[in-house]
Amino acid sequence: MPRTTPPSPCPTSTAPNCHDNPCHEPAPATDFNIMVIVAAIICAFLCALGLNSMLQCVVRCANRTLTEPVEWVNSRRLNSGLKKKEMVALPTLTYANSGSPSSASGCAICLTDFSEGDKIRVLPKCNHRFHIACIDKWLLSHSSCPTCRNRVKSNDNITCPL
Repeated sequence: MPRTTPPSPCPTSTAPNCHDNPCHEPAPATDFNIMVIVAAIICAFLCALGLNSMLQCVVRCANRTLTEPVEWVNSRRLNSGLKKKEMVALPTLTYANSGSPSSASGCAICLTDFSEGDKIRVLPKCNHRFHIACIDKWLLSHSSCPTCRNRVKSNDNITCPL
Protein backbone atom coordinates (compact mmCIF):
# COMPACT_ATOMS: atom_id res chain seq x y z
CA MET A 1 0.00 0.00 0.00
CA PRO A 2 1.49 3.27 -0.96
CA ARG A 3 2.20 5.57 1.83
CA THR A 4 0.80 9.11 1.62
CA THR A 5 2.54 11.89 3.27
CA PRO A 6 0.63 14.65 4.95
CA PRO A 7 0.94 18.03 3.36
CA SER A 8 3.84 19.95 4.65
CA PRO A 9 3.10 23.02 6.72
CA CYS A 10 3.37 26.32 4.93
CA PRO A 11 6.62 28.11 5.36
CA THR A 12 6.19 31.23 7.42
CA SER A 13 8.96 33.44 6.19
CA THR A 14 10.38 31.63 3.17
CA ALA A 15 7.93 32.95 0.60
CA PRO A 16 9.03 36.31 -0.67
CA ASN A 17 5.49 37.35 -1.64
CA CYS A 18 2.83 36.21 0.79
CA HIS A 19 0.05 36.61 -1.81
CA ASP A 20 1.66 33.90 -3.84
CA ASN A 21 1.68 31.59 -0.85
CA PRO A 22 -1.22 29.11 -1.17
CA CYS A 23 -1.44 28.76 2.62
CA HIS A 24 -2.09 32.43 3.24
CA GLU A 25 -5.75 33.38 2.89
CA PRO A 26 -6.93 36.94 3.36
CA ALA A 27 -8.58 37.47 6.75
CA PRO A 28 -12.38 37.82 6.68
CA ALA A 29 -12.03 40.96 8.78
CA THR A 30 -13.28 43.14 5.94
CA ASP A 31 -16.52 41.15 5.60
CA PHE A 32 -16.98 41.12 9.37
CA ASN A 33 -16.47 44.89 9.60
CA ILE A 34 -19.06 45.53 6.88
CA MET A 35 -21.58 43.28 8.65
CA VAL A 36 -21.00 45.08 11.95
CA ILE A 37 -21.48 48.47 10.28
CA VAL A 38 -24.70 47.34 8.54
CA ALA A 39 -26.03 45.87 11.80
CA ALA A 40 -25.21 49.09 13.65
CA ILE A 41 -27.03 51.17 11.00
CA ILE A 42 -30.11 48.92 11.15
CA CYS A 43 -30.09 49.05 14.96
CA ALA A 44 -29.79 52.85 14.92
CA PHE A 45 -32.66 53.09 12.41
CA LEU A 46 -34.91 50.88 14.54
CA CYS A 47 -34.04 52.85 17.68
CA ALA A 48 -34.86 56.09 15.87
CA LEU A 49 -38.24 54.70 14.77
CA GLY A 50 -39.00 53.54 18.32
CA LEU A 51 -38.02 56.88 19.78
CA ASN A 52 -40.15 58.70 17.21
CA SER A 53 -43.17 56.52 18.04
CA MET A 54 -42.67 57.03 21.75
CA LEU A 55 -42.42 60.81 21.38
CA GLN A 56 -45.57 60.93 19.25
CA CYS A 57 -47.40 58.94 21.93
CA VAL A 58 -46.17 61.29 24.66
CA VAL A 59 -47.30 64.33 22.67
CA ARG A 60 -50.74 62.83 22.01
CA CYS A 61 -51.19 61.84 25.66
CA ALA A 62 -50.09 65.29 26.82
CA ASN A 63 -52.54 66.99 24.43
CA ARG A 64 -55.35 64.68 25.55
CA THR A 65 -54.58 65.36 29.20
CA LEU A 66 -54.62 69.10 28.62
CA THR A 67 -57.90 69.11 26.67
CA GLU A 68 -59.79 66.26 28.36
CA PRO A 69 -60.85 68.03 31.57
CA VAL A 70 -62.62 70.78 29.60
CA GLU A 71 -64.35 68.23 27.36
CA TRP A 72 -65.36 66.18 30.39
CA VAL A 73 -66.83 69.23 32.15
CA ASN A 74 -68.72 70.27 29.02
CA SER A 75 -70.07 66.76 28.39
CA ARG A 76 -71.16 66.41 32.03
CA ARG A 77 -72.87 69.79 31.85
CA LEU A 78 -74.63 68.85 28.60
CA ASN A 79 -75.71 65.41 29.84
CA SER A 80 -76.49 66.31 33.43
CA GLY A 81 -79.80 65.13 34.75
CA LEU A 82 -83.07 66.97 34.59
CA LYS A 83 -84.24 69.14 37.42
CA LYS A 84 -87.17 67.81 39.41
CA LYS A 85 -89.59 70.44 38.01
CA GLU A 86 -88.53 69.63 34.42
CA MET A 87 -89.01 65.93 35.02
CA VAL A 88 -92.45 66.34 36.61
CA ALA A 89 -93.51 68.50 33.65
CA LEU A 90 -93.08 65.57 31.24
CA PRO A 91 -96.37 63.98 30.15
CA THR A 92 -97.70 60.95 32.02
CA LEU A 93 -100.57 58.65 31.27
CA THR A 94 -102.18 55.50 32.51
CA TYR A 95 -101.40 52.43 30.43
CA ALA A 96 -104.37 50.86 28.72
CA ASN A 97 -103.74 47.76 26.65
CA SER A 98 -104.84 48.57 23.13
CA GLY A 99 -104.65 44.93 22.04
CA SER A 100 -102.17 45.77 19.28
CA PRO A 101 -99.27 43.30 19.38
CA SER A 102 -97.08 45.59 17.29
CA SER A 103 -96.92 48.38 19.87
CA ALA A 104 -94.06 48.28 22.34
CA SER A 105 -95.67 47.21 25.59
CA GLY A 106 -92.73 47.09 27.97
CA CYS A 107 -90.41 49.34 29.93
CA ALA A 108 -86.94 49.26 28.42
CA ILE A 109 -85.36 50.08 31.79
CA CYS A 110 -86.80 47.36 34.06
CA LEU A 111 -87.68 45.08 31.11
CA THR A 112 -91.16 44.25 32.38
CA ASP A 113 -94.31 44.57 30.36
CA PHE A 114 -96.77 47.32 31.14
CA SER A 115 -99.90 46.09 32.81
CA GLU A 116 -103.33 47.65 32.79
CA GLY A 117 -103.39 50.79 34.95
CA ASP A 118 -99.61 51.34 35.20
CA LYS A 119 -98.54 54.97 35.34
CA ILE A 120 -96.09 55.63 32.51
CA ARG A 121 -94.16 58.65 31.33
CA VAL A 122 -93.86 59.48 27.63
CA LEU A 123 -90.76 61.34 26.46
CA PRO A 124 -91.77 64.24 24.20
CA LYS A 125 -89.31 64.02 21.29
CA CYS A 126 -89.18 60.27 20.73
CA ASN A 127 -92.45 59.07 22.33
CA HIS A 128 -90.70 56.24 24.18
CA ARG A 129 -92.66 55.06 27.21
CA PHE A 130 -91.33 53.96 30.61
CA HIS A 131 -92.61 53.34 34.11
CA ILE A 132 -92.57 56.64 35.99
CA ALA A 133 -90.32 55.29 38.78
CA CYS A 134 -87.85 53.82 36.26
CA ILE A 135 -87.53 56.86 33.99
CA ASP A 136 -87.50 59.38 36.84
CA LYS A 137 -84.53 57.65 38.40
CA TRP A 138 -82.77 57.68 34.99
CA LEU A 139 -83.62 61.33 34.27
CA LEU A 140 -82.18 62.54 37.56
CA SER A 141 -78.71 61.71 36.22
CA HIS A 142 -79.22 61.82 32.42
CA SER A 143 -80.94 64.26 30.11
CA SER A 144 -81.49 61.80 27.28
CA CYS A 145 -83.79 58.91 26.46
CA PRO A 146 -82.24 55.61 27.57
CA THR A 147 -83.41 53.91 24.37
CA CYS A 148 -82.52 56.33 21.56
CA ARG A 149 -80.34 58.93 23.39
CA ASN A 150 -82.39 61.87 22.12
CA ARG A 151 -82.09 64.83 24.46
CA VAL A 152 -85.15 65.35 26.61
CA LYS A 153 -84.41 68.97 27.41
CA SER A 154 -83.17 71.76 25.21
CA ASN A 155 -79.52 72.78 25.63
CA ASP A 156 -80.02 76.28 24.23
CA ASN A 157 -79.38 77.91 27.59
CA ILE A 158 -76.03 76.16 28.10
CA THR A 159 -73.04 78.04 26.80
CA CYS A 160 -69.54 76.82 26.38
CA PRO A 161 -67.10 78.62 28.74
CA LEU A 162 -64.35 78.66 26.11
